[in-house]
Formats: sequence, structure tokens, C-alpha cells
Amino acid sequence: MKVPNPRKKNLVFPLLLVLLVLTTLLSARYGAVSISLAEISSALTKFAHSSPDLELNERIFMDIRLPRALLCLFVGASLAVGGALMQALFRNPIVEPGLIGTSSGAAFGAALYFVLGATFGFDAGEWTLPLAACAGAVLSTFLVIVLSQSQENGSSSVIVLLLTGIAINALFMSGVGFLSYIARDPQARSITFWGMGTLSGASWHSVLVVGISTVLCLGLSLPYAKQLNALMMGEEEALFLGVDIRRLKLIVLSLNVVMIAVATAFVGVISFVGLVVPHLLRMLHGSDNRTLLRNSALAGGILLNLADLTARLVVRPAELPIGIVTSLVGVPVFIILLRRKDYFF
Repeated sequence: MKVPNPRKKNLVFPLLLVLLVLTTLLSARYGAVSISLAEISSALTKFAHSSPDLELNERIFMDIRLPRALLCLFVGASLAVGGALMQALFRNPIVEPGLIGTSSGAAFGAALYFVLGATFGFDAGEWTLPLAACAGAVLSTFLVIVLSQSQENGSSSVIVLLLTGIAINALFMSGVGFLSYIARDPQARSITFWGMGTLSGASWHSVLVVGISTVLCLGLSLPYAKQLNALMMGEEEALFLGVDIRRLKLIVLSLNVVMIAVATAFVGVISFVGLVVPHLLRMLHGSDNRTLLRNSALAGGILLNLADLTARLVVRPAELPIGIVTSLVGVPVFIILLRRKDYFF
């Protein structure tokens, strides 16, 4: 295994921090309408003084662009940290945070809302769709955890958990396919568009909810980085070092479910961020989860802000579903990374 250059390793965090600020600013500034730095400064100044007299571009920045850029930041961070956690837990480099059924469950919950929403008898306004998606994500992950448990000791092996996740994923995606088949045209388009990810519904409410979920789960996951490092050497080695593996699995799975369910509920299914970002960072500074988790949060926000900016500029004034951009960029980048000789997991 190649040992990363310590000097290069120490530069990664401040570099990511600077890039995060720059990409968030770029994402908030450019789109169908370009907003100047003077207008951004003026909008922030008026906001700080609680002034209601915002010009048109200032209002676009405060009500649309800024919440969208911040939502990108938090969703990207959730997906990337979820990917790093799951790859460490499964000791498998091809695991995505949604592989245990979370994303497919969220897609099924959203599809159920689009097709049968009017018959639910439950209306929570703008929160109805996120709640339906979140309920689907929690249900599918709960099924994976319960079905993968051994009848002998109630624990679940990593392999059984992974295979059960694949099966539940297939089951819920079949459900999405069936609902798409019976849906009317507008409903089918909504299911398809949501399934490819969209930030068009960003609001300060969604920023608040996803932001709390992301910061809370990242803060709770960092103390377990050392135990994840031990687990990556193997379960027997981790047990020898005093790691309670069953407890660690439950905590990591719970944190991943909360982050991915909440993020997916507001923006739909966005692939490849949780897969690519941890691999890229491992090439820069190794597999130590104490730095990988923290840096994944920053790099995930950077990547998703760039993807969203691309999605809005390529076909403006319309926009591409962001999942198309992350897949188009993520696949070749991922293949190039894997073909490098200095790659290691």
C-alpha cells in the first residue's frame, strides 16, 4: 500500500474548504440570470439589517439561488459521508450509501405519493412528498436490517446484509416500475424527473432540515472513525481491539439511513456522489476515516454544487435533472481513478 505524502495530506482540508466557498458562490451567482457580486453583497447587507427593499436580482439570490446552493452543499455532504461510512462498514469499495435499500425505498414512497397521493387522506402541504419519501426509505432499510439478522444470535454478517440490501433494492424498484406503469402521463413524468434528482424545490425550510440532519449525523459519526479503521482490517481484528461490532453496525447504519433518507426525500435520487467522492479522497490522503469523513463532507458539497451549476447552464433557461450530470461526469472519472496505479482501498 502506498503511503500518502503527509504534506499533501495536510493541504487537502484547507484546499477543500476554499473550493467549497468558491463553488457555493459560483452556484449562487450563475444560472438563467447572472447576479453580480455587488448585488450579492447588497442582498446580504440588506438581509443583515432586515431590510425588505430587495431589488429583483437580490430577491432571486436570497429566495432561490442561495438556498439552492446551500441545499446542494448539505445533500452532497450527506451522500459523500454516507458513502464513506458504508464502504468502511462493508469493507467494499463499490458500495453506495443507498445500497441497503434507502434510495429505492425513498423512490417508492415518492412514486406512491405521485400516483395515490390524493387518496391518502393526509396532506402536509410542501412536506407531504418529503415525508412519503422518508417513510419509504426508513421502511426499506428496516426490512433489510430485520431480514438480514441471524436467527441464532440476532446479529447480521456484512455479506448477508449486503445481499439482503440488493434484494430489497430490486423489490422496491419493481414497485416503482409498477407505479410508473399504472400512472397517468403527468404522474409518470413526475416519478421519472424525481428519480433523476432535482434541486428545483429548494427552500430555506429544506435547507434547515437537511442541514441539521447532515451536521448532526456527521458530528455523531466522527467519534467512530477509529473503530471503522479497525473494522476495515477485518472483524476478528476489530474484536481483538475491543470494538463492539454489532453496536458499531447499528450506529453506522442508523446514521446513514437518517442522512440519505432526509437528503433523498427533498431532492430525489442522486447517484455516484457517494461512490466517487470517498475514492477520490483516498487517493489524495489515504483511507484513515478520521480525515476521510470530514473531507468527504466538503468534497461532496463541492461536487454537487458544480453538477447543479452545470445542469442549469447547459440548457438554460431550462435545467437538466442533476442525476444525469452526476452520472455522466461520475462514470468516466470513476473509471479513470480506478485505472491509476496508485489507487488503494
